[in-house]
Amino acid sequence: MSSENVGEAKNEGILVVGGGISGMTAAVEAAEVGKKVYLVEKEPYLGGRVVRMNQYFPKLCPPVCGFEINSRRIKQNPRIETFVSTQVKKITGRPGAFVVTLETKASMVNDNCTACGKCIDQCPVERKDDFNYGMAKTKAIFLPHAMAYPFKYVIDPSVCKGKDCAKCVEACEYDAIDLDAVPVEFELNVTSVVFATGWKPYDATRMENLGFGKFKNVVTNVMMERIAAVDGPTGGKIQRPSDGKEPKSIAFVQCAGSRDENHLAYCSGVCCMASLKQSTYVKEKLPDCNMEMFYIDLRVAPRVEEFSVKVQENEKLKLTKGKVAEITEDPSTGNLTVTAEDTLAGEKIHREVEMVVLATGMEPNPVVKELVPDLEFDEHGFVHPETTDKGIVGAGCAKAPLDVYSSVQDATAAALKAIILR
Repeated sequence: MSSENVGEAKNEGILVVGGGISGMTAAVEAAEVGKKVYLVEKEPYLGGRVVRMNQYFPKLCPPVCGFEINSRRIKQNPRIETFVSTQVKKITGRPGAFVVTLETKASMVNDNCTACGKCIDQCPVERKDDFNYGMAKTKAIFLPHAMAYPFKYVIDPSVCKGKDCAKCVEACEYDAIDLDAVPVEFELNVTSVVFATGWKPYDATRMENLGFGKFKNVVTNVMMERIAAVDGPTGGKIQRPSDGKEPKSIAFVQCAGSRDENHLAYCSGVCCMASLKQSTYVKEKLPDCNMEMFYIDLRVAPRVEEFSVKVQENEKLKLTKGKVAEITEDPSTGNLTVTAEDTLAGEKIHREVEMVVLATGMEPNPVVKELVPDLEFDEHGFVHPETTDKGIVGAGCAKAPLDVYSSVQDATAAALKAIILR
């Protein structure tokens, strides 16, 4: 449903906040048993962080597979109304009778857009591409990604020159661009709320000893997903950010900020598998590249243990049990030295590599606590799994760090809880 029609959306239903894999799953599961669902997403597209991945484990299939199925189910279901570029401003009322205030950003590109691309050719302004974690640029008007739903262009008002430029308006043949558009605030009456607000990567710049933000060839695990993706900033080529060179050696640093009382005290549970998965990207595209993975404990879910064992058989991958203390750079080459304690050998080691990937942990999205501060949360800020008495339920990574498979399962359970909550 487009923002132009938001005033019509007054019927009671279930509100799902967050349009990632958990939110999409909760929405379709509730709607397909007959419930009215309002699916709200702050980004201009559905899919969350999952659509920014390169592959899932253990099957190593691209995320567009599951995304395409869910987006089709949403598109074909008249009980689901979708609001993108929309945020929840306030929730009042009680279970069974919530009043939710929302705001949709100014939609300067309407549903007439055919994504023909003529506006991009005329736009003179560039911006950092947040879909690719700032590793690429787009024009001020852009398509969020190749499988975007809704499939239409978006204008970034923070960089667009508006009517001082308006070249995109002149180029558009379909009257799809309105630079005078304003935000729209509206209310929904709902019986229950599902928070599927996902997670955010831990800020790696907080760990000064690991060099992220100082050394170009230190990247995070989410950035590595985009580097390896064919629709990513390098077209799927694994290259060093500093010079575009194919690295001959890569270090994967686990627990970058996790299991650390100064940062994230908990284990995110999926980082070890994510790094092992990323080692398969390197093996496929750079078969001669030497890799070393530094870990505290290798934690792998039983259902993917077979995959883990198979990946570890790669002779180009060395596993070293030990926490990394410091990463330094040789400015003349851009190469990095990883200093760590090899706990099995009982010695301090130094490894020179050409690129480092930090496995940063998963933090809960703080928006839930901001909107419903009296909801029950665990000590890390995740929605408590047993919270149901307030007519509000968490789903997926709003409740705990989870992989995609587990998030889908949990979202299905959350949809059931939302249906019966009153």
